[in-house]
Amino acid sequence: MKAGQTFRALLLGLGAILAAPAASAQDYPNKPVKLIVGFAAGGTIDVVARIIGESLSSKLGKPFIVENRTGANGMIAATAVAQADPDGYTVFVSNSSTITLNPTLFKDIKYNPARDFAPVTTAVSVPLILAVDAGNPKTAGIKNLSDFIALAKQKPENVIYGSAGNGNITHLAFELLSQKAGVKMLHVPYRGAAAAQTGLLGNEVMAVFDTMAAVQQVQAGKFRALGVSSTERLPALPDVPTVAEQGYPGFDITFWVGFFVPKATPAAIVDLLNKEIVNAAKDPAVRARLEPQGTVLTMSRAEFSAKIERETKELAEVVAKSNITAE
Repeated sequence: MKAGQTFRALLLGLGAILAAPAASAQDYPNKPVKLIVGFAAGGTIDVVARIIGESLSSKLGKPFIVENRTGANGMIAATAVAQADPDGYTVFVSNSSTITLNPTLFKDIKYNPARDFAPVTTAVSVPLILAVDAGNPKTAGIKNLSDFIALAKQKPENVIYGSAGNGNITHLAFELLSQKAGVKMLHVPYRGAAAAQTGLLGNEVMAVFDTMAAVQQVQAGKFRALGVSSTERLPALPDVPTVAEQGYPGFDITFWVGFFVPKATPAAIVDLLNKEIVNAAKDPAVRARLEPQGTVLTMSRAEFSAKIERETKELAEVVAKSNITAE
């Protein structure tokens, strides 16, 4: 073969290699897609995955099937996706803690979010609700966040809060508030948010940063909401100010539900997934199903990546200052 022919053959071969990802993206998906969820069925992450999965199935013509792989605060599922083929047929649906907190809290972790995953988009952002039991005599005089902080300054040994566990986002929310307000409080970790809420109702603790499950209790008059952890008020509780509004600017600690694929997944497929999930969240019928799970929030791939980087750094600082461990 002549030199010119050899060069042309190399160019054609290189062109075929470069075109392969684009070609695979053009007919994506051509088989079922697995949505891997690291938590049990019925929870916020699982529900969001199923709502979005149904929409993607309808739009793209192939099943998007939710598969629950529970355990280790999402690390079992994350590890499985990190090791999956980067072809777009394995998608990780995760909460923020598995991505932004686990690498700081756990030493024996088998995945690296920055190295192993390509962020697609968020679907919802879930604010936390700072609440006290309206029927607890110890908190009868606490009508707002200022009252709560004042009590913590006067009697720090008496102010006991509950969380969903050591290192959980509900724990970090109190630690961040303590750091910003310059107070100390006693922490009681429970095994999950539902158990922490039960502890509040049973007067075992004085306050919790609860999930959206607190909305019903607030509306029923059982809980008194003192603040919302996000930068914007919660539509379901429009009269409850944010923590930031009440003298703590920059206070913003929520957990989101986001979508990821293995790092080397072709960009065209990642872009397609981003586009379709964003479009699904704009659909009024889908949006109405997502809103009970939190604030509907989607973003570009770049925005999501920047958010992860920023939150990972901020939460690592809170953990370090508070000496929080996952034990």
